Amino acid sequence: MSNTEKGGLHRVREYLSCRQVLNLLTMLGFMLNYALRVNLTIAIVDMVRPNASESINSTLTGNATAGNSSSSSPDGVEVFEERFPWDSYQTNFVLGSFFWGYILTELPGGRLAELIGGVRVFGHSMLWASLLTLITPLAAHINYVVLIIVRVVLGFMLGASWPAIHPVAAVWIPPMERSKFMSNMMASSLGAAITMPVCGYLISVAGWASVFYLTGAVGLVWSLCWFTFVYETPATHPRISAEERREIEDAIGTSTSKKRPSHVPWGQLLSSPAVWAIISCHGLAVFGFFTVVNQLPTFMSQILHFDIKQNGLFSSLPYLGKYVMAVASSYLADYLRKKGTLSTTATRKLFTTFALVTPGLLMIVQVFLGYDATWSVTIFSLALFAHGAVTAGYLGNGLDIAPNFGGTIFGLANTLSSFGGFLSTWMVGALTYHDKSFHQWQIVFWILAATYISAAVVFVVLGSGELQPWNNPPERKKISDVTQEEGVPLKSEK
Repeated sequence: MSNTEKGGLHRVREYLSCRQVLNLLTMLGFMLNYALRVNLTIAIVDMVRPNASESINSTLTGNATAGNSSSSSPDGVEVFEERFPWDSYQTNFVLGSFFWGYILTELPGGRLAELIGGVRVFGHSMLWASLLTLITPLAAHINYVVLIIVRVVLGFMLGASWPAIHPVAAVWIPPMERSKFMSNMMASSLGAAITMPVCGYLISVAGWASVFYLTGAVGLVWSLCWFTFVYETPATHPRISAEERREIEDAIGTSTSKKRPSHVPWGQLLSSPAVWAIISCHGLAVFGFFTVVNQLPTFMSQILHFDIKQNGLFSSLPYLGKYVMAVASSYLADYLRKKGTLSTTATRKLFTTFALVTPGLLMIVQVFLGYDATWSVTIFSLALFAHGAVTAGYLGNGLDIAPNFGGTIFGLANTLSSFGGFLSTWMVGALTYHDKSFHQWQIVFWILAATYISAAVVFVVLGSGELQPWNNPPERKKISDVTQEEGVPLKSEK
């Protein structure tokens, strides 16, 4: 390396540490993760004919009778776009098909990240999801079934991304900073907040296909940056300073193994109440969240009668508030733990209760006031604002109790939540198929209220923040040399 290159790297390190680069790209990655997922939830409002036949017999016939429509952009230019005659069941079938693939890679993705590294798994899941997003309009024009296949494979790719980030945190982030790092996962909400209004505007100007081209292209650029600047461990990073590496390794100590555990102690893991607290709480909480994520644009279109640009803007507000809460609560949680004001267990339970009971109570308010546009937008915004505090609660709790198996635990939790995601789309489709009145949506809100509050109760009763004894299982013979990509021992700098 030349002196000029060395000087350039030194200047970069003065402004951005390797952890800061990791934090920044992780935040942007989760923003894009949800952009690739929710672009369809608002685009589908414009993809479907307003007066599409509600015949259930057409469920698998695809778009054989698809027609064209036109709308005027703000500049007065007409945008001609093919629309499809999908009924409520078909529309929700398309939205729900994402979870078929998503559920298949949650647990394998988490375990694979523990074995070969979370950076590889997270990066490749995003890269291939971006390519699939680019071909989504083509798939829709070919056939309804082809679109479903693309969405299933998209879910398959993105399913591995969420549990993969836990093994990254286990080797890169000191324990007392992990709440802040996990708040990067809630940048998904920031991604949704940006994607919704941008999608609404793009659809009005260039048609619904444009949102898939934009989000897919941005995802490809992010993938290039991720594979260029992020490495599996501090020891394998060519640009890390000795001081930063020593700080990370000393703080993590022995809680994360120097060797990747070659097997999972399934018996102890699955019999641990602390693990089931995370799995159950996450499954119930995400059922409520996915219902809002997937159905909010439809509710605003059918009940509040917002047009596509208003829909995108007002659908985005709750997500923006959620990200603000995620960051603020995570910084507060880490501060309380560092000062010794609250134990890790008390911190996780306190923030989880606030994050789930608050939206549960607000869904009850929505039952009575949700028919009014102002009240409805305010309630949804406050509910998701409060829900952002899960980053300081149960979301990173797997790293507290077993950092060596954080990917596996979160993979199990997200597998259950994926069932909830598909169930939520089916539920709304069934309740609103024949009757799209506010009365049917009230039933949805009652179900959400019960789900959110139940999730909080489960975690308060079973949750823990203590490191579990099975986090460092004894290695089996003949495979004890399954090591991290260290090259040199963790503490060799000392």
